[in-house]
Amino acid sequence: MSAKKQIPIRATYMRGGTSKGVFFNIKDLPPAAQNPGVERDKIMLRVIGSPDPYGKQIDGMGNGTSSTSKVVIIGPSDREDCDIDYLFGAVAIDAPVVDWSGNCGNLSSAVGPYAIQEGLVDAGTDGVKTVRIWQANLGKRIIAHVQVKDRQVVELGDFELDGVTFPSAEVQLEFLDPGADADSEGGAMFPTGNFVDHLDIPGIGRMEVTLINAGNPTIFIHAQSLGLSGIELQEDVNSNSDLLKKLETIRAYATVTMGLAATPAEATEKRPHTPKLAFVTAPSSYTASSGRAVSEQEIDIAARIMSMGKLHHAMTGTGAIAIAVASAIPGTIVSSVLGGKSYSRVKFGHPSGTLGVGAEANNESGEWVITKALMSRSARRLMTGEVWVPEA
Repeated sequence: MSAKKQIPIRATYMRGGTSKGVFFNIKDLPPAAQNPGVERDKIMLRVIGSPDPYGKQIDGMGNGTSSTSKVVIIGPSDREDCDIDYLFGAVAIDAPVVDWSGNCGNLSSAVGPYAIQEGLVDAGTDGVKTVRIWQANLGKRIIAHVQVKDRQVVELGDFELDGVTFPSAEVQLEFLDPGADADSEGGAMFPTGNFVDHLDIPGIGRMEVTLINAGNPTIFIHAQSLGLSGIELQEDVNSNSDLLKKLETIRAYATVTMGLAATPAEATEKRPHTPKLAFVTAPSSYTASSGRAVSEQEIDIAARIMSMGKLHHAMTGTGAIAIAVASAIPGTIVSSVLGGKSYSRVKFGHPSGTLGVGAEANNESGEWVITKALMSRSARRLMTGEVWVPEA
């Protein structure tokens, strides 16, 4: 009989956008997990239930998808221009890996509400509370506009988001200066200096891609170059093992080109969360996963994105930011699908429906500068209490 016992850790289970994750106040973590390292990763893996060779995460809080295999750590910020620090971890389902390399744009919408609910930010008077967030993974600022009443976060409302069953209160997000700079991990907004690159990938051939750092490092590619229509749903892609392997091979080689991994193998094994691979095409009518008919007249572009080796059921929040930024800059693959113009606002179709996003862009002496990207999401607490993990 094992003498080990379990220990409780205070946590909140939250939905943010089309994702769910386990949120921790950094002060509630065991001392060994309050700093980056092996002990923190071990705890996060056990909380979520990874690695799980069955792919279900039955023995943890995950749900066997990239949208639900996530953790968030939040604490007060030492920065004068931010109220809180926000760190995101993407937990691999079948491998002992927590990828801290990027952000989750969907869960970003839950960060402000969580901070107010935790008392890290004062709710203030009735209306809209501004929460200034330091996104620690990327070294970027996010501004969340959270509705409050009677010193409580307003969680219920009539804002509808495709990919989420029930309406909730709207949370408006501003991602400030979302393009990377020379001091960031990925380098410039366009790490190769090109709006379009041509990659020679063994076993696949030459592929035309846009490599961009915006929201998260992202790879854009024409759907037709993959032999796809661009309006596929999850089952169309995730049931095709050969296609999944091809997409991951392209992603891995592009990761090396972006300077984010030394080898394709390293990209696959150690960096599954970022960069994301997205494929786009001109507007086309299709039936979303909910059964809703999406007309080509209501969208500017169709987009699909891969997340942790599978097609995302909707669109990652950071993918939406990347689409907004790439739409604003003529010469990118996204812009070419839009007719080569600069769009400050774009509405795209994804597997669950549609989403509108925007970006404020300026061309300064031949260099494109993105001051902010804008989108709305919703968030809601699902459960508060304690998660239990075996004692180390």
